[in-house]
Parts: sequence; C-alpha cells; structure tokens
Amino acid sequence: MKAILCKAFGPPDTLVLEEVPSPAPKDHEVVVAVKAAAVNFPDTLMIAGKYQFQPPFPFSPGGELAGIVKQCGAKVTALKPGDRVMASSGVGAFAEEAVVDAARCLLVPEGVDFATASGFVMTYGTSHYALKDRAHLQKGESLLVLGAAGGVGLAAVELGKLMGARVIAAASSEEKLDVARAHGADEGLLYSAEPLDRSAQKAFSDAIKAKTDGQGVDVVYDPVGASYAEPAVRALAWEGRFLVIGFAGGEIPKLPLNLPLLKSCQIVGVFWGAFVMRDPARNDAHLQELVGWIKEGKLKPHICKTYPLAETPQALEFMAARKAQGKIIISME
Repeated sequence: MKAILCKAFGPPDTLVLEEVPSPAPKDHEVVVAVKAAAVNFPDTLMIAGKYQFQPPFPFSPGGELAGIVKQCGAKVTALKPGDRVMASSGVGAFAEEAVVDAARCLLVPEGVDFATASGFVMTYGTSHYALKDRAHLQKGESLLVLGAAGGVGLAAVELGKLMGARVIAAASSEEKLDVARAHGADEGLLYSAEPLDRSAQKAFSDAIKAKTDGQGVDVVYDPVGASYAEPAVRALAWEGRFLVIGFAGGEIPKLPLNLPLLKSCQIVGVFWGAFVMRDPARNDAHLQELVGWIKEGKLKPHICKTYPLAETPQALEFMAARKAQGKIIISME
C-alpha cells in the first residue's frame, strides 16, 4: 500500500509518498481501507515537531479518516469486515490503509459520503466537548468564534447555533464570514489577517462589545491565539468563559491575569484528545449525539478543497497558510 511518511521533522514538502507493507491489527484494532482523510491544523504541527504528541519515525500523519473495515483484531466484536466507519486515528490517516483502535470507530450514517465522514469526528468532537463540557454554553448566551471559517471554528458556529446561542463569527475576510453565516452565524466580525498592534487590539475588543450592546460576550471560542486572544478576553462579559482551543495564529499568547480577576471570568483549556483517552464513555455519548444530529441534517460539514494522496504536502501547506474554509480532504478514490 502507499502512504505519506514523515521521516524527520520539517515542513510539508519534506514528506514522501512510499510503498509500505500493509498493517496488521492487534487484538482490539481494525485495519481500515481508507477512502478519505481530513487535514487538520495539528497535522502541520506534528510533522514540524511542535505538537504535544510526537510519534516515532517514520510515521504517517493524519488524525481522522473514513473508509471500510478490511480486517479485525481477535477481540473486536462490534465491527466486521465491510463496515463503513469514520474515526479519529491520531496518526496514520494519510495512507491507503490505517490501523485504528476499534473503540475509536463510528459507523458512517446511511447517506453520508466518505469525504464528509472523514472530516467529522475530530472537529465536531472538539467543538462539542468545548461548548458543552468546558463552557457549559446555555441557550440565549452569546458566543464569539475566532477563526470561524476554519475546521473547528465552523463546527463551533454550527454547534453554538444548534445549542441556542447567539453566534458572532470572527474571521479575516468577508468570504470567510459568508461561509460562517451560511452555517448559522447570526453576525460577522472582520479582523485583520496581520498581527494586531495595541491600537488594533483595542478596536477589535470594542467591536466585540458593540455586538453585545456593551455587555461583553459570554463565551469566546479561540483556536487562533496570537494577538487576537487578549482583546477577546477584554471583551468577555462578567463570569464569561474563554476557551483555549489552539494557536493557529502561530504564537501562544500571554494574558494579564488581572483580566480574569476583574471580570470573574474563566480561562478554560480544551484538549479533546486527552478527554477521549481519559473519559471514553462520555466521549462516546457525545459522539452519538453528534451522529444523531448529522443524521437529522442539523450539521452540514463544509468541504472547501480535495487533494489526491500524492498531493498531501500541498494540502498541508494550504492549511498552514490559514486558507482553509471548513475541511480539506485527502481522497484515495
């Protein structure tokens, strides 16, 4: 089988496409014939050696996939060869075959294609855990989503609206805001794609407050970080919650701790991958709720670009350049 391999940390163009042996499953694993895999921002960090988890070399990146079960480990009972599944794999998705823990696989709902299914588990799982478990988002509250047209951002827009919040989408272009509005955002807020200086930060914070009649926003969902985080914290309402999702802006921000004191607000970390390992039963319940919503047509994953396996480096470069709107998919078909 063919697989994209990372043999040393570096940029996407250092990845190679090679023929490798087909994998064999352990007792609780399945081998999936991958039909589609989704690109996520953590993939760009992992190949550069900047992610929390660093697999041994050589490894195939790619954290989520969809395909057909080819082989089951000796102790797998819930799945069988031929089943259509989607899964968060952690690594290994950018290959024609991948080994996945059977417990991390979900059956693909009838009528959902492989491309859509491949980009579902990680982004919606992250955003659902963030809004439901970490922010305890309530109906009628206001939700500001930074990077609102990206994979997790767009999922947060959809889920926030579904949970009854008033959703304010923030992004770096009108085109991205249009995508967010099409997926349920009540309002759009444009910010500069360049790092914000102190003056621009104040203007951004003031603009957020203006969207909430000066009261401030109840919840901020931030996968961007960098110079956008502090003005968003400054625009929080009393007892607001600021969700730390990631740092796609390239810089981990340092926040003045007097801000949470003055607002009695919370800075809340969101590490969905660790949650999956620490509380698999609750995560499974979350995923079943999400699958129910996609069956009902309440969630509509947005795919902006599809690449063949051989062009995975270009797909990762597109992601790293923050050009993605919704999901980027690697197709094996």
